[in-house]
Amino acid sequence: MSSATSVQDEDSRKQQFYVFVICCVAALGGFLFGFDSGVINGTVDGLQAAFNSEAAGTGFNVASMLLGCAGGAFFAGRLADRFGRRMLLIVAAIFFIVSAWGSGVATGSFEFVIYRILGGIAVGAASVMTPAYISEVAPAAIRGRLATIQQIAIITGLFMAFVSNYMLARVAGASTTPLWFDFEAWRWMFWMELIPATIFFLALLGIPESPRFLISKGEGKRALKVLKTLMAHREAEQKAGDIRHSLHRERTPGLSDLLNGATGRVHRIVWVGIGLAVFQQLVGINVVFYYGAVLWQSVGFTESDALLINIISGAVSIAACLVTIAVIDKVGRKPILWVGSVGMTVTLAILAYAFSTAAIVDGALRLSDSMGIVALLAANVYVMFFNASWGPVMWVMLGEMFPNQMRGSGLAVAGLFQWLANFGITMTFPIMLAGIGLGGAYGIYAFFALLSVFFVFRMVRETRGRELEDMAYE
Repeated sequence: MSSATSVQDEDSRKQQFYVFVICCVAALGGFLFGFDSGVINGTVDGLQAAFNSEAAGTGFNVASMLLGCAGGAFFAGRLADRFGRRMLLIVAAIFFIVSAWGSGVATGSFEFVIYRILGGIAVGAASVMTPAYISEVAPAAIRGRLATIQQIAIITGLFMAFVSNYMLARVAGASTTPLWFDFEAWRWMFWMELIPATIFFLALLGIPESPRFLISKGEGKRALKVLKTLMAHREAEQKAGDIRHSLHRERTPGLSDLLNGATGRVHRIVWVGIGLAVFQQLVGINVVFYYGAVLWQSVGFTESDALLINIISGAVSIAACLVTIAVIDKVGRKPILWVGSVGMTVTLAILAYAFSTAAIVDGALRLSDSMGIVALLAANVYVMFFNASWGPVMWVMLGEMFPNQMRGSGLAVAGLFQWLANFGITMTFPIMLAGIGLGGAYGIYAFFALLSVFFVFRMVRETRGRELEDMAYE
């Protein structure tokens, strides 16, 4: 091997490592997405006690963040086309910090909801900007694996929120019991988020802006400088040219790009993006994430055991995501989605049956010992299927499937629908729990999982190995 080749290989390894590092920094937004979503899981009892709320009020306290998520996701895509992906992530980091502090100090439902909506705006912005940023700096050959870091980060955030909740409740004795400085444990659960939120803010100051955004703003020299830190100089110059060619329409991207100029109809790819975003929520995954502790307590587990089950689910989720990272750029996105849909349909049906056998004992829902084991296993296998498929792959596809001109707007609309669906599922679960019970609720989620099987077959097209500049409108 010549010395020149050796130097090139060394430069290539350094560039790949740099790409990995900046993708991990961006993915901290996913970690906070997960932490902010999961932390509510252990605070429901505290919120009910502190704010004296009933089922509908508790549902809104939990789901209120998702209204912010919908707005954050919708406006972040458009604002990022104007101000940049990195800048929007920095703003999101600031919102995470404010929300974490405010949620813990809130003394009433209204104040709490305001802070949770601010956190939701941050989550919504991070949910679309993180995959967009990663997709725009990652080479096509490893883009799937790097974009999947987003889901690993989300699940790790959820897992750490569950661990934090469990440990704080265990030290205090219960989530409603005062802990340090006479503040209840549930308040400290929110304040724990201040640590990763501050790290995220500081780390973002050291990463570059997306080169595709810079070129769209006419900052070609700056974009080329960034590209040369991501790939070989000759490849960087070629890539800059490809990006300019794909952005041949010299105007600011906007929502009008979602429409076919010839027919006036919304491009097919936009409907596919909306379908992916909505089906990811209609299978009910966030019922497990947001209400896991309540769910398991409702069938006889103690608060401590329920919080421990959440930790187990989080560990299973991380393992499932690692499997996906290993295969997504080899087998593609569509086969993984299909397998996940089939697996979730079966496991959700089992959950629906198990909970339909529950009996009322002393005014509370109880499963038999055998059905309790069946439900616990089925729930964790369901979580495994989701996090090996729709969890990471939906975000990967939304980050890469749209052509450059419509990526910000496409992500905005898909993100809006994703969070509105999330809000609907989260808000209605306590009502369904009181009305049709867990068996009926899981039956509905199983039905949507079955529908997603046919959606993948009919509508989804493979994006594995394709350059972002080659993505088509139809």
